[in-house]
Amino acid sequence: MDLRIFTEPQQGATYETLLGAALATEAAGLDAFFRSDHYLVMGEAPPGKKAGLPGPTDSWVTLGALARDTERVRLGTLMTSATFRLPGPLAISVAQVDAMSGGRVELGIGAGWYTAEHRAYGIPFPETAGERFDRLEEQLAIISGLWETPVEESFSFSGRYYELIDSPALPKPAQRPRPPIIVGGRGTRRTPMVAARYADECNVGFGSLDEVRAVFAGLDAACVEIGRDPATVRRSVALVLCLGTSEQECARRAAAIGRELGELRANGLAGTPEEVAQRAAEFAAIGASRVYLQVLDLSDLEHIHLAGEALQPLVAGL
Repeated sequence: MDLRIFTEPQQGATYETLLGAALATEAAGLDAFFRSDHYLVMGEAPPGKKAGLPGPTDSWVTLGALARDTERVRLGTLMTSATFRLPGPLAISVAQVDAMSGGRVELGIGAGWYTAEHRAYGIPFPETAGERFDRLEEQLAIISGLWETPVEESFSFSGRYYELIDSPALPKPAQRPRPPIIVGGRGTRRTPMVAARYADECNVGFGSLDEVRAVFAGLDAACVEIGRDPATVRRSVALVLCLGTSEQECARRAAAIGRELGELRANGLAGTPEEVAQRAAEFAAIGASRVYLQVLDLSDLEHIHLAGEALQPLVAGL
């Protein structure tokens, strides 16, 4: 099992703060640094902090800078919202960042869900989940098609929502035939089917063991339905991290993000490295081979170092 750091900078982070966390991830020997794609703060701000200041940062602008300011870690989104960008320009942006990073980018993409941030920034929001998923499928067909079209050939697409005519399908990403694609969600029907058709990885965020098991079962069924080997899709989970070498340290970190330690133990990955490794093993037992550790206090770089130095060796064999 490998471990990745996953951040929520819409809660309040400058680029310099994100860079510090990414460099800590790299120094700690962890596999990757991922960030959300949101423009509006969610939930209550941590104690003593005004919500969301200095304001949101764009995910792919940030990742482009991190591509040049880091050397080893893989970089990506959980999840780019398909409602935020047209598929052609998104394919260009991701391919460019992949080239800038030397082939270290992964595209996590989802249908979009947070109505308030669309209204706050004037982004059209399809009201039905059905339309959002239909758009997501068309976007994935276009993005994959643009990246995989051979050089000097063109790509066209005609769908219900998007049409491309004789696109030169450039630029190409550094990774060939394309960067890994991650599709995620907790739905047991559309999400697994989209993942089976287009993704290299299926991610379930903040789900219980039973919820994760149900999505993975849906993925197995969807793969069989379209004739794909289910073993070719990696399974992963994302869970909030609250790690400490003592009960006091764990409680301090829980308080810093405005959460109760008991609640985090029930719904996330909280406790000593040994406790967290045992919890991670439960997800490994149902098929997860990767965990995205949601780190909410980006000023606490020791938290990231502890994950790499103390937790990663305990889960490496799972």
